[in-house]
Amino acid sequence: MQNSRISLTLLAVAFGLIGCGKEEPKKPAAAVVAPAPAPAPSIEIKIGHVGPLTGQIAHLGKDNENGAQLAIDEANAAKIKIDGKDAKFVLVREDDQADPKVGTTVAQKLADAKVAGVVGHLNSGTSIPASDIYNKAGIPVISGSATNPKLTEQGFKVQFRVVARDDQQGPAVASYLAANKKPKLVAVIDDATAYGEGLANEVEKSLKGANIKVLPREKGTDKTTDWKAVLTKIKGKNADAVFYGGMDATGGPLLKQARELGVKAVFSFGDGACTDEMPKLAGAAADGLLCSQAGLPPQAADKKFLDAYKKKFNVDPIIYAPFTYDAANLLIEAMKKANSADPAKYLPELAKIDYKGATGQIAFDDKGDRKGAEITIFTMKDGKLIPTAIIKGGQTVSYEDFVKATAPAPSSAAPAPAAPAAEAPKADAKK
Repeated sequence: MQNSRISLTLLAVAFGLIGCGKEEPKKPAAAVVAPAPAPAPSIEIKIGHVGPLTGQIAHLGKDNENGAQLAIDEANAAKIKIDGKDAKFVLVREDDQADPKVGTTVAQKLADAKVAGVVGHLNSGTSIPASDIYNKAGIPVISGSATNPKLTEQGFKVQFRVVARDDQQGPAVASYLAANKKPKLVAVIDDATAYGEGLANEVEKSLKGANIKVLPREKGTDKTTDWKAVLTKIKGKNADAVFYGGMDATGGPLLKQARELGVKAVFSFGDGACTDEMPKLAGAAADGLLCSQAGLPPQAADKKFLDAYKKKFNVDPIIYAPFTYDAANLLIEAMKKANSADPAKYLPELAKIDYKGATGQIAFDDKGDRKGAEITIFTMKDGKLIPTAIIKGGQTVSYEDFVKATAPAPSSAAPAPAAPAAEAPKADAKK
């Protein structure tokens, strides 16, 4: 009996060992990995900017480009959606060297790249021939600085500008010169460009309309730096005022050489030479000059823009960066309204836009010109441009009065102290 029990025990152990030998350790269950979310659909929107980035006025071209770049950067930071897609705006930079031939070449390059819109060009001389290319390609273009009237007189529905025209600027600076300096004989000089000659024509027309005698026109080029022959002629005629239509790179040497030759006439300039570069180019001779800008001065631009520009580029805007900033934002705002970056779809929104920009409220007339554009008159004092007057719609107001009139109303956050309440009648004391 005992042997039988031992045998059964051994059999049970054997079977147990066999069972244990067949059993394999269990593997942990594989973790379930959720599929990665599909990336949000996106769209790249190219906006061109054209200006002179090399040559004598490259500083103005870079200033304009900076304004457009700041608008692009802010739009990307805002994570704008166009047609349900994440929009990434890209600034395509081109250098037209302030040369009309180069201007048309880069315009065609941008058209071939199928940019959605263009900010530029800086100069009228490059803007006008380039405008035909943009018009044929159906690409909206906004200039922040080209002032020749012809630019928007061609009937191109894609062409806009956010500054005043020369037929507004010319009469403004001429009338200010006549009223404040009372010249009897004025010499008018231009640099033979579409901008310089066009502005000089408007100034001459206005001076003659005010019965002021104007000498026969003198000319240089946009590269002239030796003006002695022209100035000697003007000195011999005893002109008591001179107007020059051209840029600062040529206007500075003109003024410096005039003083060296003993020309005592008052010198006045348009916006191309109404810059902080003039004291660098003309030295002490720059003090006392008069000049105009086809818009409000940079320091009158929106403070948010001015702070952002200084933070990003570590300099203050020179002249037209606030306008190119607005131009880029106008293109983007029109795309948002149309929910499309297709020029054919957003162009109607751009044409009827009413937008509060860094340079004020912006709307366009049927030609693409800015409605109610201002002109600012400056004088140079101690090497600094000082705004003295704003001219709008033919009316002149001092800069100080303009600033007061456009200053925001005082904040109502802090209530004024309440007037003492009148003593209530005793009969109403229980109320």
